[in-house]
Amino acid sequence: MRTTTIAMASAVAGATACTTPLRALVYRGPASCEGCPEAVAELLESSPLKFQVSFAGPTEAIDINEHSLKGVQVYAHPGGGDDLNESWPGLKKYKKPLRDFVSSGGYYLGFCFGAYLAGDSPGFGLLPRGSNTDAETAQDNAQVTSSKDTVIEVDWTFVSGKTEKKRWMYFQEGAVITGLDEDKLCDEGSGRVLARYSQNGDVAASVTRYGKGWVGLVGPHPEANDEWYSAENFTNPDGINFDIGYDFVTAALNGGKIEQS
Repeated sequence: MRTTTIAMASAVAGATACTTPLRALVYRGPASCEGCPEAVAELLESSPLKFQVSFAGPTEAIDINEHSLKGVQVYAHPGGGDDLNESWPGLKKYKKPLRDFVSSGGYYLGFCFGAYLAGDSPGFGLLPRGSNTDAETAQDNAQVTSSKDTVIEVDWTFVSGKTEKKRWMYFQEGAVITGLDEDKLCDEGSGRVLARYSQNGDVAASVTRYGKGWVGLVGPHPEANDEWYSAENFTNPDGINFDIGYDFVTAALNGGKIEQS
């Protein structure tokens, strides 16, 4: 299993070394919030992998289907929808093409609402058996229990193997990933828990295998820029940094592998 992980990661690394850039589709439409798709696109474009990004959705020039997903390596779903059940009727048509895309070797990146969508209540059903997504605000001993835009602390383990505790991240009713067997993920080389909410240890970010592809989820917003903080009139105690966001992208595309030097 680990051999497959390394082979896939090598293929992605090889793509970055040639003249053809990695390509990503980012959802933009009714199930995304203002500025959220653009922030995810900026994170991907400015990351070390330097993605070429196109927006896709029901109101864009291209929609999300088997044809638009051909030739891209990543599909990213940003934050947005206030209610998963209300948004699902407009999103369920994407379930089959996205499952086919990831199971054939593609990468799904879910930010906040996009993380919720990887579950199955309702959602695209991209997580390991027994796993799901839920609202972190509803969990025992959650640091944040309201739906207001704020910041939350996470313990993030970088691809380098270093864990930084109590890093502040932008948060607005973000997801928690439930039911993951961390030991099994490690033993099988089928993923990794990237981060936990500092106060209660719930999983805040993860990478897991789905078929031949990978699913990267993050409950908070590592893509949040200064415009987000200015609009809500609060600050990040750690400052606005994108190191966690870039690490999330890298970890998703290498199958969660730790790359200790």
